[in-house]
Amino acid sequence: MVIVGRKLSSENIMAIELASSSNAKQTELAFVNGPENMRLYEYSVLVISLESELVTVVQHYRDRADCENVFDEIKNQRAWGGFATHDLKSCQFITRIIVLVYNWWNLFVCLARPEKHYDAITSRPLLLSSVGRLTKAGRQKKMVITSSHSETGRVDEIYCQMDNFFSELKNTAPQLSPDAC
Repeated sequence: MVIVGRKLSSENIMAIELASSSNAKQTELAFVNGPENMRLYEYSVLVISLESELVTVVQHYRDRADCENVFDEIKNQRAWGGFATHDLKSCQFITRIIVLVYNWWNLFVCLARPEKHYDAITSRPLLLSSVGRLTKAGRQKKMVITSSHSETGRVDEIYCQMDNFFSELKNTAPQLSPDAC
């Protein structure tokens, strides 16, 4: 089965091939804005042997792309790609640490922005630009977070959302002691 998908392009930019007289082996592309009345589309072609409905096949394709994004992010953003050794125990140990840190970071970012998935490249500069300081006075503990990011308001909103989530979580389990919470 062959499925051809067409989606309206988000940007109205066309690639125009320019003839290169100096070097005939290399083609030059110029990116220009297209006419206002012309619509540009992105096409994807799927060649499969699956006997399923169209909607199911497209969903399988999207799920596969999501999984591949995770492996790409672990490999390229979490330094998994450059680690190689003949010692199997060391390799397994470092792999477990990388995956554990990846999972922790994903949970943190999912709590921060549950409506959208953020890759490491976009989430780390935003959420790792803050410094936290815990102060104790009497029986009160207060954490002050200072952000050096240019979008400090957005960072503040994210941390307030996380604080609200944990406060709500603590209120839903009143049978737990403060230490257990």
